[in-house]
Amino acid sequence: MSAIVVLAGGVGAARFLEGVVQVAPPATVTAIVNTGDDFALHGLMIAPDLDIVTCTLADLIDREQGWGIAGDTTACMDWLGRLGGPTWFKLGDRDLALHIRRTALLRAGYRLSAVADAFRQALGVAVRILPMSDDPAPTHILTDAGELHFEEYLVRRRAQDVVQGVRLHAAGPALPTAEVLAALAEARLVLIAPSNPVVSIGPILALPGVREALRACSAPVIAVSPIVGGAAIKGPAVPLMRAVAMEVSALGIARAYSDILDGIVIDTVDAGLAPAIAALGLRVTVCDTIMRGPAEKAQLARAALALGTAVLEG
Repeated sequence: MSAIVVLAGGVGAARFLEGVVQVAPPATVTAIVNTGDDFALHGLMIAPDLDIVTCTLADLIDREQGWGIAGDTTACMDWLGRLGGPTWFKLGDRDLALHIRRTALLRAGYRLSAVADAFRQALGVAVRILPMSDDPAPTHILTDAGELHFEEYLVRRRAQDVVQGVRLHAAGPALPTAEVLAALAEARLVLIAPSNPVVSIGPILALPGVREALRACSAPVIAVSPIVGGAAIKGPAVPLMRAVAMEVSALGIARAYSDILDGIVIDTVDAGLAPAIAALGLRVTVCDTIMRGPAEKAQLARAALALGTAVLEG
């Protein structure tokens, strides 16, 4: 049984998880990770959020970028470009090893869940890492330039297109894994990381049975707002939230999750929103949520855990 389950996207969630493992034993933590960003390129299966979370917890991440492997080289990409191949999605040589191995295992019949578990063990990560689904569940962005896979919208086109809508699970029906549902049922605390609510947490919550499992579980469900002062810390959350008619504020986050939440942690600059959030029936903790370094990551995780404890104690 995992004491703490964290619903996670990429960079923001990975940093938050670094805080969680400072204040709780890593082996008691499970991360349920978005796979809506997963896509095929160069004949390889790429899983951006899974790799960011795994490599961050393994202390291998390129911290300046927030993705990729520190000290990686790009010999393969350099040659690929010389040969006329696509280079818009930068992949380091060690990075490519992950994708080559993942693709080989998937083609051999292994589930993505098994591959993710093998990778985290090989890299010395104690946190259990679960893909949200073993089924393809790509997130597509509807734009003025047409329908784009999220990574093409974000990286290739640098999030410059006008967003008109979002299509989750664009490949067809996807199901949560048995491991995901069991983790939620057995959790003592569920945390929703400060990830993009539309394209990181949204795909997880859109899986059949996940919201129901969160409403049914006995554990407190606590979110950390990724919106501070009406802006996103990182990434294109603002245009995506607007495209799905979600208010771009900590209150908007609370409303979007209100059917599954017991409490939310918001930043000090948003303290004025606390009464409106409390009026939704939620507990609110106000603190500094900007994760500048290890101390701030631990402080934020500690605040989320404390809020969960307060909910349990009534």
